[in-house]
Amino acid sequence: MKKRFVLTDLDCASCAAKMERAIKEIDGVNDAAVSFMAQKLTLDAEDARFDAILDEVIRICRKVEPDCVINR
Repeated sequence: MKKRFVLTDLDCASCAAKMERAIKEIDGVNDAAVSFMAQKLTLDAEDARFDAILDEVIRICRKVEPDCVINR
């Protein structure tokens, strides 16, 4: 399943790159792209585990950029 999410308060291009690298390492993620300029996350992950994967993505994003919010 591939979905796009709007990011709020992503303030750092370097943080966006760190998030993208960490998200791609999650088991079940086929591909991920974090666009600092567009303030968007594109996530392609296994359908059966998508919600669990998204929860882990949110944890990673909060760890890297505490103010960043992924709008579901």
